[in-house]
Amino acid sequence: MDTPGAGLGYLRGYNDALVVGLARATPRFDRSSIAAATGLTPQAVSKVLARLVGDGLIEPAGVRRQGVGKPATIYRIVAASRHAIGVHVARPGVRLVLTDLLGAVVAGAEAPLPADFTPEELLDRVDAARAELLHRSVVDPARIVGIGIGMVGPLDHANGIVRDAHRLRHWHDVALRELAERRLALAVHLDKDVTAGVTAEAWRRGAEFRDGVLIMVESGIGAGLWLGGAAYRGAHTNAGEFGHTVLQFDGPRCVCGRRGCLEILHDRAVEAGDVRLAARLLGIGVVNLLQTTDVGHVVLAGADLLRHRDVYLDEVSAAVRHQVPRADWLTVDVSVSALGGDVIAAGAAMQVLNAAYGRPSLHGGPGQ
Repeated sequence: MDTPGAGLGYLRGYNDALVVGLARATPRFDRSSIAAATGLTPQAVSKVLARLVGDGLIEPAGVRRQGVGKPATIYRIVAASRHAIGVHVARPGVRLVLTDLLGAVVAGAEAPLPADFTPEELLDRVDAARAELLHRSVVDPARIVGIGIGMVGPLDHANGIVRDAHRLRHWHDVALRELAERRLALAVHLDKDVTAGVTAEAWRRGAEFRDGVLIMVESGIGAGLWLGGAAYRGAHTNAGEFGHTVLQFDGPRCVCGRRGCLEILHDRAVEAGDVRLAARLLGIGVVNLLQTTDVGHVVLAGADLLRHRDVYLDEVSAAVRHQVPRADWLTVDVSVSALGGDVIAAGAAMQVLNAAYGRPSLHGGPGQ
């Protein structure tokens, strides 16, 4: 039998997250605007605002006078009140960033990884880089909500398990989320690197980025999918293995075991010194993806791509213009991520913040 008040803590947490999520997207707000956006009663909003002020998450920022009567108090988010750490795991090394409550990067650190690194070696480097990051930024560790990790796939996001990371021998069914939480003593959000990256783009671009994809070229090729205003992970939370779609059925064997994958054809072109051909092959793959998903935004990212930014942008844009049927109607915005090398780590940190303080306007509710 339910006890009196059962679920009240959950409702308080949910309502607080709901208000913080809206506040992050609104520079200034008052009680009535939050009530209108959330459907909460003015009395409930007043209690939430009081709790958030007490916790230091928001603060009064003046008053608004509207005719006769008591002026309305205006509030704003306190960006420095909470932080999150994001980790981008790449084969050469790890990149860590510290973000504030608005998702802005306030500090970064890097550490190399040994070739064919083990889970223990990865967590050693992450722990050391975290200590350096906190020392440099002088942030109170108690204000850190958690750590997000953007990891090479295939990956089981739902269970926090790296299933078989391509080109890494020691990563078969590794429970990385559990290992990281035990080692780092913080809540850990584990996701594919590309899904973390597309989350960062959605935060940065807002409601216009309802359907988009982030294409990452960095020791492999992947795609982070953002469909219908939320990250799309698929039935087994392993969506995004874009580089392992076949372009040539009798082509060279790929690391995934199939022949003629986009990734192996692209990499062979790069090894031969023909970056333009590599970019052209990527463009063909992108058009295939557009024909399947009909997204409106393609964002290019990844260290290998950024080294030849203009070539990739030119070739992918040309493929979209000339190979998409009725490109005049099926319009697509193609761009390079403005977050550069931070896009994965920043997105991983934003996922942590969203899990704690959901952003309903983008994610359909807390925790997406």
